[in-house]
Amino acid sequence: MLAVFVDEQSRPEGSRVTSMRSFRSVDDAAVQAVLFDTFGTVVDWRSGISAAVRRVEAGVDAEAFADAWRARYDPSMEPVRSGRRPFVTLTELHRENLTATLAEFGLDLPLEEVDDLNHAWERLPPWPDSVEGLTLLRRRHIVGPLSNGNLGLLTRMAKNAGLPWDVIMGSDVTRRYKPQPEAYLRAAAFLELEPAQVMLAAAHNDDLAAARWSGLSTAFIPRPTEHGPGQTRDLRPESDWDVVATDVIDLAHQLDARP
Repeated sequence: MLAVFVDEQSRPEGSRVTSMRSFRSVDDAAVQAVLFDTFGTVVDWRSGISAAVRRVEAGVDAEAFADAWRARYDPSMEPVRSGRRPFVTLTELHRENLTATLAEFGLDLPLEEVDDLNHAWERLPPWPDSVEGLTLLRRRHIVGPLSNGNLGLLTRMAKNAGLPWDVIMGSDVTRRYKPQPEAYLRAAAFLELEPAQVMLAAAHNDDLAAARWSGLSTAFIPRPTEHGPGQTRDLRPESDWDVVATDVIDLAHQLDARP
């Protein structure tokens, strides 16, 4: 498994987006790497976090707690994206968000339990098709996460879940949080590939839209229970993504069928 680091000031060639016209299309460049959104697409964060919450505080609505903790995820990254706050890792943001969520639910846990609960993001279970699908994909493609998670978190997640990554592209690698264009473009640059030679596979239409705008190829994989049985968003593809697959195994078969 390869991990890549970059200085915050380094700006790989092509890291600025001016127009989609400046990138080759998927028809002009065969996909060589398939990188994955991770939370929700590869691993089931809601059931994993709920189970961890239930172990430390049996009396709380664990699913509601998991949802509330996750709801702080994107807003907590916005000050970093905008430059109002220096870069901090997702592990640090999760810890801050956990403190706020515990206060919201009126819970006062010992410090060691709070720290252990924060590390539950490293122990999330993979969806049933993830490991087999990634194993199939990596016969012909470079596979790895392109995630807002950080290197330590994603590495331990891979060890716990058995995810057979070739490379890890975390936010502390690209020094950007998706959907900033450089999060996608720097990942391609580190792999010495054109953006169109890198495919982002995700269960989230907005992530795919940002990746496409940055010149990457795209694959949609629905996870209709990521947010629980009442999920209303990302149930279906909302654009003509390059591939629409039923799961990671199906994605591997579809890409194998290509020349």
